[in-house]
Amino acid sequence: MKDLSSMAKILLLGAGKSATVLIEELAKWEANGRIKLTLCDPNYEQLKPQFEQIIQNSIQWNDLDVTNEKALSKIIMANDLVISMVPARFHPIVARWCLHHRCHLITPSYTSQDMKEMHDKVKANDLIFINEMGLDPGIDHMSAMEMLDDLRSEGGKITGFRSFTGGLVAPESDTNPWHYKFTWNPRNVILAGQGPAVAFKQEGRLKYIPYHKLFDRTELIDIEGYGAFEGYANRDSLSYRSIYGLEDIDTMYRGTFRRPPFCSGWHMLVQLGMTDDSYEMLIEEGMTYRDFTNLFLKYRDYDSVELKMAHYLDKKVNSEPMQLLDWLGLFSDQLVQRKKASPARILQDLLEDKWRLEPEDKDMIVMWHDVRYTKENTGEVEQRMTSSLVVIGEDQMRTAMAKTVGLPIVIAAKLIIDNQLMERGVLMPTLPSIYKPSLQYLESKGISFNHKVE
Repeated sequence: MKDLSSMAKILLLGAGKSATVLIEELAKWEANGRIKLTLCDPNYEQLKPQFEQIIQNSIQWNDLDVTNEKALSKIIMANDLVISMVPARFHPIVARWCLHHRCHLITPSYTSQDMKEMHDKVKANDLIFINEMGLDPGIDHMSAMEMLDDLRSEGGKITGFRSFTGGLVAPESDTNPWHYKFTWNPRNVILAGQGPAVAFKQEGRLKYIPYHKLFDRTELIDIEGYGAFEGYANRDSLSYRSIYGLEDIDTMYRGTFRRPPFCSGWHMLVQLGMTDDSYEMLIEEGMTYRDFTNLFLKYRDYDSVELKMAHYLDKKVNSEPMQLLDWLGLFSDQLVQRKKASPARILQDLLEDKWRLEPEDKDMIVMWHDVRYTKENTGEVEQRMTSSLVVIGEDQMRTAMAKTVGLPIVIAAKLIIDNQLMERGVLMPTLPSIYKPSLQYLESKGISFNHKVE
């Protein structure tokens, strides 16, 4: 492993909304002479002004695009540690160059199959590639493993595990009937749940939910002090049985939080086909969102769009679900601005305006774990432990999302450059050597869980 004890050279790829707190913390290290930081983003000219108060003149900026592999290779070669905040599909490209130039790597994204296949080579080169080091995935793993390991150390046998995370709008900034505003990449929200059927295990039985039913199969969960949330299942819960050491568990369920009635409203958009990203539509000149909505409904020249929609969805015209769609502007005369796009992209344009987080708005992160277990000394009676986390953002720079994505990466970088990790290869924060110092660091930053035994 490289000697990083003097001044580590850190390269950050991607400086978007989720990277603001990360950049702020790294800038402090730069100011103290601990690291040499380089920031890369193709939109750096537009991004630089928002960081003027927190970054130093010595920090290097450039507009590198990760698809330019020649330039990417050259800049990685000049650094010791890469933090990749680019879209997940580019992480394997970044990882291959990090391996080639013997450079450590941290990402907040799920560990892809390409990344897993690099493990032996990464380990052989005495390198550390930490993935899933953000919020979800990230803090969810760390907090879950702490609970599970503590219970197992006390003789507990885990019988059920459920976990939900949501990026939402804070109560004081909740100003629309959907009770939602974009706090991270809008496209990921629009396409959530698409792909293979969602799989999980419930009370000993395997369950599958196809996409067209995903937002209709939800459950309500109350978070003390914050009221009711509805959760829908994430794409794959089953793979985490082996990761968490829960191969024989009866219930394994990971999901996402929204506020009611978001899921019932989104279910209607799915039924209409408006979230489909698999084909492109030709947009006629002067097409409005009312016209766009009418494209998905039967041809009945004598019925209004609202009446056809209500009939298709089996709703009353003036019902609350129909009012949700009306509020979005789906029956409005607002013009569709694109010439050719998928239904999902056209819908996204509308929602980015309707669900925009205003400058004075604050976001909110909510995470909740529910662990069922038995202990021999309690006569094998099933017990339950819940753990909840709520983080409210401060402003548009220090959002809850930016904190909970960025701060885990900060401590991971510290563990690497201080040579505090013995493990090598492609790693996840399910290891005690990573999750214990990370959770301690997060608690020092005011991010801590509320545990309850029932």
